Amino acid sequence: MQKDSVSVNKILLVRTDRIGDVVLSLPMLPLLKKKYPNAAISVLVRPYTKELVEHHSCVSEVILWDEQQSISSFASLLKKKHFDIAILPYPRFNLALIAYIAGIPLRVGTGYRWYSFLFNKRIYEHRKDAKRHEVDYNLNLLTTIGIETESDPHFEFSIPDGVKKRIDDILISDGISRFVVLHAGSGGSARDWSIERFAQLGDKLQEEHRVRVVLTGGENDVALVTDLAAKMKTTPVNYAGRFSLQELGALFLNAAAFVSNSTGPLHIASMVGTPVVAFYPPIIQCSPKRWGPYTEKKRVFAADKTRCELCKGGPCRSNVCMNQITVDQVISGIKELLDEKK
Repeated sequence: MQKDSVSVNKILLVRTDRIGDVVLSLPMLPLLKKKYPNAAISVLVRPYTKELVEHHSCVSEVILWDEQQSISSFASLLKKKHFDIAILPYPRFNLALIAYIAGIPLRVGTGYRWYSFLFNKRIYEHRKDAKRHEVDYNLNLLTTIGIETESDPHFEFSIPDGVKKRIDDILISDGISRFVVLHAGSGGSARDWSIERFAQLGDKLQEEHRVRVVLTGGENDVALVTDLAAKMKTTPVNYAGRFSLQELGALFLNAAAFVSNSTGPLHIASMVGTPVVAFYPPIIQCSPKRWGPYTEKKRVFAADKTRCELCKGGPCRSNVCMNQITVDQVISGIKELLDEKK
């Protein structure tokens, strides 16, 4: 084992998908560092998720994925870096081919794709069956290179003090102290609770429970969140499209609770320790068993397709089933979390 640890000098973790996927891969980094303490770990991500890993204590380098760059040129870039191991939790043919052409000696990935011959360390699991959490699927990949998973995965998200102060100053300037975040978008990753329900929830929180409501969303969510704010009788604070991922993390740190559909910012809120309420559709691949918030401070509501007037127990075909989740249920869940926090 000692000889193996010395021979591995550079490791590449490839995660070129979305925010939640990157967050749920973070526990792999400390285990890799523990196994190979002298190795430099690089992470290949999309530009918009860079902030999730750029200050991580185990990360030596962040490489940005450029979809416009050819396979051969990107492989040439990686080849010059002389990686010893490449780990691909997000299997895609072009990424697997790049690692192969780059001549990376150990290439870790799934054994169930037609291009799995490009990997020489394979795990045989179908993630679409959602038999375990995404974190566990990711960590299980590491067993192919002799790393045993640990019972308590560690998440690290370093937010610079300057970013925290900037958010603190904004909250003070806007007169916001105790607040709940409502994040209505999901980027199409799941079925969504309706913005009408979010609006009713926001009004109840502000009218009956005297808690300020802050609305968040990415740049693509601005129109949706503007519509949500317009549907509310009370006036929320609309921060949609305003903050970076690190700034969102700092905002969530200050929140009493975070409420959303199944989406990346939910996992950021969970990671920084904020109590979360999450909504999930009756689709196996999107189930909370696989994509639920990885925290004890949570309330999860999942629709039942057998009760859906459109799906009737068959494949989920609409957002109607999400209306099974009521505003009163969510209010109760938030109150329970706030009582536990006290």
